[in-house]
Amino acid sequence: MTATLLRTAADLHARARTGRRAVVMTMGALHEGHATLIRTARKIAGPDGEVVVTVFVNPLQFGAGEDLDRYPRTLDADVELAGRSGADAVFAPSVDEVYPGGEPQVRISAGPMGERLEGAARPGHFDGMLTVVAKLLHLTRPDVALYGQKDAQQLALIRRMVRDLNFGVEIVGVPTVREEDGLALSSRNGYLSPAERRTALALSQALFAGRDRHAAQEALRARAREVPATRARAEALSAIGESRAAADAHAVATTAGGPAAVRAAARLVLDEAARLDPPLRLDYLALVDPADFTEIGDDFTGEAVLAVAARVGATRLIDNLPLTFGTLGDAS
Repeated sequence: MTATLLRTAADLHARARTGRRAVVMTMGALHEGHATLIRTARKIAGPDGEVVVTVFVNPLQFGAGEDLDRYPRTLDADVELAGRSGADAVFAPSVDEVYPGGEPQVRISAGPMGERLEGAARPGHFDGMLTVVAKLLHLTRPDVALYGQKDAQQLALIRRMVRDLNFGVEIVGVPTVREEDGLALSSRNGYLSPAERRTALALSQALFAGRDRHAAQEALRARAREVPATRARAEALSAIGESRAAADAHAVATTAGGPAAVRAAARLVLDEAARLDPPLRLDYLALVDPADFTEIGDDFTGEAVLAVAARVGATRLIDNLPLTFGTLGDAS
């Protein structure tokens, strides 16, 4: 499949529309993670719909000293990959097309959620991101827009903007795509030297350690719910050697787990990576409520996001994993 390259909104609007239009927004330098987004968009749009991929390196979301000038620009390869993955068109506007009067005087504010984690590390980043997303939603007029869950805070803010400002578009999050060694796919991975890449693996390894600790904890919680409730049942279990295991599970589940244990397991990996050559320099490790990206407490139940950001050499990387915290229930 060959994707049509479009440079102006007028050209995009001139296309005949049938069925649903699904849009995948990117800054180019497309990789398999983007291809997954495009293939998912193709399934959602269906054979009668249309998939549009936007390629635009947005200057508003780059701060002083960030990598705007060296951000990879590979439009020809992007158009080819987009077409192979199922896109009908690639909309690659110029800066003047998106911001015809120069930098916009009126912008979207990300609010308090946009000042946390990535927002604290990169002041103004989310205001610039939401402003361009709002503009591209207006320019492309989609029925559904897809974004990767690797940028979890970005996805949460886009969902909040669309809901709060009544954009009338469906937002779909697509799970993070990883390389075989676990590193989350990112255009910035290409900046890493072989040694830096080895250190960078600590980001995903820390998340996996936190996830595994959480899974073990949840298994213990489930085991604790099987602790015998009656003396007769306790005696029966004791006969087959189960009561001690149940008691141990109950003790561990009630005293040595939860969000604190997840954070500790992840931080241990990151602390070790800080001693590597080259070292990993941690920006943050956070376990947050995806509704507002505030840290969760030890009694939290529901969906959460374990997120990490760090620098290796001159390259800053982010990653995250979703987790679900349940309730212990009766274990008497």
